[in-house]
Amino acid sequence: MAVGARSGAEGPEEGPVTPGGEASGEGSPEYPRSPGPPGGASGDADPGEPAASDDAASPRRARRRRQQPARQRSFWKELPILVGIAIVLALLIKTFLVQAFSIPSNSMQDTLQQGDRVLVDKLTPWFGNDPERGEVVVFHDPGGWLEETPSAGGPGAAVQSALSFIGLMPSAEDQDLIKRVIAVGGDTVECQEDGPVLVNGEALDESEYLFPGNTPCGDRGFTRFTVPEGRLWVMGDHRQDSLDSRYHQNLPGGGTVSEDDVVGRAIVVAWPVNRWSFLPVPGAFDSVGSAAAGLAPSGLGLAGALPLVLWRRRRLLRREVAAEAAAVEAPAAEAAAGAPRAD
Repeated sequence: MAVGARSGAEGPEEGPVTPGGEASGEGSPEYPRSPGPPGGASGDADPGEPAASDDAASPRRARRRRQQPARQRSFWKELPILVGIAIVLALLIKTFLVQAFSIPSNSMQDTLQQGDRVLVDKLTPWFGNDPERGEVVVFHDPGGWLEETPSAGGPGAAVQSALSFIGLMPSAEDQDLIKRVIAVGGDTVECQEDGPVLVNGEALDESEYLFPGNTPCGDRGFTRFTVPEGRLWVMGDHRQDSLDSRYHQNLPGGGTVSEDDVVGRAIVVAWPVNRWSFLPVPGAFDSVGSAAAGLAPSGLGLAGALPLVLWRRRRLLRREVAAEAAAVEAPAAEAAAGAPRAD
């Protein structure tokens, strides 16, 4: 036996480990060489390729992975993020910009109907703007205006509580009212039973917003009242169906509402769609001047007359002093004129 000699039948055992990827049995009809891709490049997916070929193909695989587009995130994974962003935005809008309120009664007919949804401006008060006459405002119960209502339970109450927290529904626990500002701090307001409302002595023409068939005071007239500073006198547009400042004069503040209790001004009716409208200040309040403005002409007249009175008084004093001096000098002059002269 010849040591180290191997027959041609053992060629396949050496083929896989031959450098360059060529089998020792090359040229043998039993093991023909498989054709490679054009240009002599070896394929990178052939399982019979040697380890050296795998090392050469790895950079190409890395480049292909980098060139593949990134997988898009699933919609269901993005949905909680979108909901969270929406809730945060709703909270910011409710706290600083606008908030929706539902009208629970008929006290503001025909301007507002029961079931209307209004948007209330909460941004303006942050800049120090005080409520003005004629504005429709939402305010917290000053105390004693509303009866305590028991809170309802169940799933419906939980849903309403959650939606009201983010400003999509009014809260069942909030004790808020909506009325029109008639007079502000420093104003005088009065109304006889059959007469108009007088603000600083000016009669209001309320036909633009008063409920048809109502009188300005209804059956609840009141005598002249001076609104304290920082407070508001409010009334509903449906005077015969509104428990407003007229009915709470026995409470602290004389029936007025503190400006600190005002949530904001109702600016638009947002729902239902067929009642969409703005809530402007009626023209009836354009002619109403402030109480200070009513005193301004007399004050200016007094200020202008004071210098004139002082000048006239000073002139009279000068005349009196001159007359007294003349009266003293006259006898002395007569005595000097009647005395004999020494020659």
